Amino acid sequence: MKVFIQFTLGLFSLGLLAGCGEEIDHDKIRQKGFVYCGQGGPDTFNPQLVDSGITPETLSPQLFNTLLTLDNKTYQPKPSLASSWQVNQQGTEYIFELRKNVQFQTTAWFTPSRAMNADDVVFSFRRIIDSTNPFHYVGSGLYPWFSGIDFQNLVVDVVALSKHRVKFTLSRPDNSFLSNIATSHAVILSKEYAGQLEISDEKGMLDSHPVGTGPFYLAEYQVNDLIRLKRHNGYWGGSPKMDQVVFDISQRGTGTLAKLLRKECDVLNSPLSSQLPIIEKNEHVELTAKPAMNISFVAVNTSHPALNDARVRKALNYAINRQNILDSVYYGTGSQAYSVLPPSSWAYHKDAVHIRYDRNYAIALLREAGYSKGLELTMSVPLEPKAYNPSPRKTAELIQANLADVGIKLKLMTDDRFDRSNLSENTYIDLYLTGWSAHTGDPDNFFRPLLSCDSKRAGLNVSSWCNPDFDFLLDLALEVDKPRYRLNLYKQAQNILNEEFPVIPLNHGMQMQAHDRSLQGFKVSPFNAQPFDTVERVQ
Repeated sequence: MKVFIQFTLGLFSLGLLAGCGEEIDHDKIRQKGFVYCGQGGPDTFNPQLVDSGITPETLSPQLFNTLLTLDNKTYQPKPSLASSWQVNQQGTEYIFELRKNVQFQTTAWFTPSRAMNADDVVFSFRRIIDSTNPFHYVGSGLYPWFSGIDFQNLVVDVVALSKHRVKFTLSRPDNSFLSNIATSHAVILSKEYAGQLEISDEKGMLDSHPVGTGPFYLAEYQVNDLIRLKRHNGYWGGSPKMDQVVFDISQRGTGTLAKLLRKECDVLNSPLSSQLPIIEKNEHVELTAKPAMNISFVAVNTSHPALNDARVRKALNYAINRQNILDSVYYGTGSQAYSVLPPSSWAYHKDAVHIRYDRNYAIALLREAGYSKGLELTMSVPLEPKAYNPSPRKTAELIQANLADVGIKLKLMTDDRFDRSNLSENTYIDLYLTGWSAHTGDPDNFFRPLLSCDSKRAGLNVSSWCNPDFDFLLDLALEVDKPRYRLNLYKQAQNILNEEFPVIPLNHGMQMQAHDRSLQGFKVSPFNAQPFDTVERVQ
């Protein structure tokens, strides 16, 4: 078995197929592939273990498949590894018929002896929900995205009924279940591969040396330099058009734009808004903007004595000039948020009364709460641009000026990226400039991971806010079977948020991508990146 990545103490260490720091031979890659840049490196190659970053957002659709996928227009689940499914009348049992002759990837560290079957599906999900599973505690033992939606308590069991039939038993009806298992987190792993790793006592390789059924397999990883994927010729969806895809993860900022313009990079993910005029002027580059299900917001740490007062949280909300942020940061590619939900959500409820800029009202609320002489706060600011916030530092500086205008001194604490799973280490932080990109079109995918009591208990609720009435509405909305009832429940939930303000909605962004005009075949989705199997070079 040839190993090129070592997994030590839960972190990636340097052990590579190729030498560290080798330059990317772009001309050679362009003959049969392309270079993708604009994202940081991975913490793991298993999207089950993280809730954001390059792994679930871009790599997962290339390396893995899921039972279902989401239609890019209707947001409804459709077949993928599961060809069909049925559900009982109570909505608590789902039986999936699996696609046959789906081949796992052959890599330098694993050669499969059989096609995917029900055992692989059972293993993939039991690893998450069953604490006695040999792989449950491998790595961090945390499954943040699944914990945020209370998946472990929802799914009671997963069993194989036959070689190609799997049954999921739920503890309660859940209207979002099918959508949730269609996300890039709910990937199918190889039980055969896991069995070999267990025998050799190398279980950590399941996450550092991935094996999936996706259109590309991992061929090379140079920490802080590149990730090379190569074509999976046995891909059940048909052989990908490109021989390889290389992810340049060596640097960010203007460096990636320079690479795109010099043709050292073919695709730039989420370019900075300030870079858009330069990109639009280049005749060799095509800029695409697509609607995205996202929200940029300030999460308020309600455990802070002053911020536990709803009047102070409301004051922060009224003190922020969202239009100024739109003009200075988004350059016409965003829209002002009047709810945690984006306008494209079927449950969107616009509230221009509670969510607006009103400096005088903010000052009055602070005075009423006993902070007429001012207040000092800290705010965590990630530096990595996202679709929902193309320039976090600039946004933070504008918010800092707004708050100073009402007597609040804000200290900015910058970091490369934000990780919800590290909240316990940041108790000194009062505010978090962050956001959320939904993985499904269901409103629950915004509310529950961010703001539910279950998410707080899991240590993933950034605001440390828990409201039983809010949770009751969310739970009821998953069980009722009439859309108009669900709509009314989500409207009530949004009303609670706009009275309490555990998070302060800012703006919604567009998903931007710039790519060389010689490439075509990119699939468009309001969620994460799509498989690159149809991308090809035409000139």
